[in-house]
Amino acid sequence: MSHPHALVERITKTILFIRGEKVLLDTDLAALYGVDTATLVRAVKRNITRFPDDFMLQLTEEEWAHLKSQIGISSSWGGRRYAPYAFTEQGVAMLSGVLRSEQAIRVNIEIMRAFVRLREILTTHHDLAKKLNSLERKYDAQFKAVFDAIRQLMEPPVPKKKPIGFHKGE
Repeated sequence: MSHPHALVERITKTILFIRGEKVLLDTDLAALYGVDTATLVRAVKRNITRFPDDFMLQLTEEEWAHLKSQIGISSSWGGRRYAPYAFTEQGVAMLSGVLRSEQAIRVNIEIMRAFVRLREILTTHHDLAKKLNSLERKYDAQFKAVFDAIRQLMEPPVPKKKPIGFHKGE
């Protein structure tokens, strides 16, 4: 098995966002567990009550077609007769109870670490976005004052009005 950090990196790259959920596809999970996809799916179906809708979902044909067009079809996905199953973090945790091999346990630990790392990255990204928005509002106000001052300096001076009529000395 590869170095744990490299495995977390590999797993993180296979996590997808589908229907607003972070998921791993059955094909990617099977490869990580060292089993074929059909074996993984059979094990899940034998224990289907452990996998409610918020743990596992099956992609629609449209989602599957869109995904294939975005990432290309790998040889491991090419001959499927059905759209893949996608497992949320809770579904992956449940897989460790269904696939009882030592490798499944080790891989599940690394998958949990990958989900945690992804959450940390997304939180950091969200925090940075909030800070950037705050700075933009702050600097927009400061720059407005600068631009207003520059515009005032650019305006020609208002001529002094000459009084109407005759004055002595003219």
